[in-house]
Amino acid sequence: QVQLVESGGGLVQTGGSLRLSCAASGGTFSLYVMGWFRQAPGKEREFVAGVNWSGSRTHYADSVVGRFTISRDNTKNTVLLQMNSLKPEDTAVYYCAADRDGIIVTTPSRYDYWGQGTQVTVSS
Repeated sequence: QVQLVESGGGLVQTGGSLRLSCAASGGTFSLYVMGWFRQAPGKEREFVAGVNWSGSRTHYADSVVGRFTISRDNTKNTVLLQMNSLKPEDTAVYYCAADRDGIIVTTPSRYDYWGQGTQVTVSS
């Protein structure tokens, strides 16, 4: 059983930056694909970024390419999401998720463990 705890959310102006962190415990972190998802009010949860077990491969939603960067540190059981050039449409609750399968997938139901989420609000 893996526990995930997100941190780093907050309120930022358009064009600003935030760095989200997800700390994992209770499992072998390096075995999991890690993903970041987000959910805005009234909308479905959507994939933002994913990273494979070693950090050598990443995948991003088209809407965040060039602005967001996902990374992981298997020595610290942590996955990060650096978010730059933030826009009001990035406002959402951001969730960290872990998947026992070996490839990065974008479907939320494929992920086995979830954090509680952290709120990101981008003001215009």
